[in-house]
Amino acid sequence: MPKKTYTKSGKSCRVTFELSAAVNAQSACLCGEFNSWDASAHPMRRRKDGSFALTLSLTSGQEYRYRFLLDGARWENDWAADAYAPNPFGADDSVVQV
Repeated sequence: MPKKTYTKSGKSCRVTFELSAAVNAQSACLCGEFNSWDASAHPMRRRKDGSFALTLSLTSGQEYRYRFLLDGARWENDWAADAYAPNPFGADDSVVQV
């Protein structure tokens, strides 16, 4: 499950998305409803061990669909997502609930 830290007011939540080095990618971008699925809006930081991470502030009380775009060509779901939902392309999207 993505790591979540709520603000004192509870109106927003800092969510840390992580992707294991097992995906064997050189680059990763976080795409989802929170950025209109823009593949360039949220590039993830690659760690020394080959894993990736990115923290975003999201509005509380909602759920968001998302996926990772690896090396600009391969879609990957979050293996630790809160839930999954079918998409119109015959695959599933990861879902984070905040």
